[in-house]
Amino acid sequence: MHILIIGAAGMIGRKLTERLLNDGGLNGKPIGKMTLIDIVAPPAPVGFGGSVEAVAADISAPGESDRAIRERPDIIFHLAAVVSGEAEADFEKGYRINLGGTHNLLESIRKADRDYHPKLIFASSGAVFGAPFGATIADDFHLTPRTSYGTQKAICELLLADYTRRGFVDAVGIRLPTICVRPGKPNAAASGFFSGIIREPLAGQEAILPVPETVTHTHASPRSAVGFLIHAASLNREQLGSNVSLTVPGINCTVGEQIAALKRIAGARVAARIRYEPDERIQRIVGVKPRVEAKRARELGFTVENHFDEIILAHIEDELGGKFEG
Repeated sequence: MHILIIGAAGMIGRKLTERLLNDGGLNGKPIGKMTLIDIVAPPAPVGFGGSVEAVAADISAPGESDRAIRERPDIIFHLAAVVSGEAEADFEKGYRINLGGTHNLLESIRKADRDYHPKLIFASSGAVFGAPFGATIADDFHLTPRTSYGTQKAICELLLADYTRRGFVDAVGIRLPTICVRPGKPNAAASGFFSGIIREPLAGQEAILPVPETVTHTHASPRSAVGFLIHAASLNREQLGSNVSLTVPGINCTVGEQIAALKRIAGARVAARIRYEPDERIQRIVGVKPRVEAKRARELGFTVENHFDEIILAHIEDELGGKFEG
């Protein structure tokens, strides 16, 4: 089996690569080759017995998506994107990469060999949803994004459905919740503070909270995000039907409940490293979102943590070697 990961140098891309190597295969089949693509060359995995090609490329550039699929990968994970805050700040860049890159990839697949119909797993986002909200976001909730990033993802979901309907590709869109706690340095995502208010205090550093503690969002750990992608690759067309995009489950909680979980696990001294500094731009982008039902995804076998405490503990175990700065 040949697997292509676009966006392989990013946090989720690296963890997905590691998980696939640890598993030794996907859907019961061994992995013979991996092609890893990102704007910077992804690190080649260590200890993999098959063939690996790590490439620095931008699939929104002319010809790059054709090159990406020239060896006809069986399964494609498309994770590359300009994140929310950056897509809002740079309108042209967001559309060029988030929409243009995805459309280029779909067109390359369509124009390839007539018998080539790969499985394509696309990382979408809960940003496709917008107000007015009810008590919950159900599977049939309307898509009315309030950001350019959300609009770009929503358009891509429509493209996935149409190219799948026409038989060019076998696509699955996964609307990821806010992935928390993200390791490493903060990125340009408006939602990055959800990770920052946990990650930085555990590392002995001050964290800035730009929104009130009443703000509510849905979260999942990087572990769960990788699990979503791998499980999506196992679904067949009969299970999904014509609705190719899924809202996956997560832990819905307020910022205050996040901080309370941090106190329970690490103590009040650690939680005291969070400083409230309101930012109206971030508040406007992030907003307040109700609980996501994700009934369809749960019925299809997607799983997630049960409590936000588990998300913090996963970060401490996976990224901090089981220790933190008290």
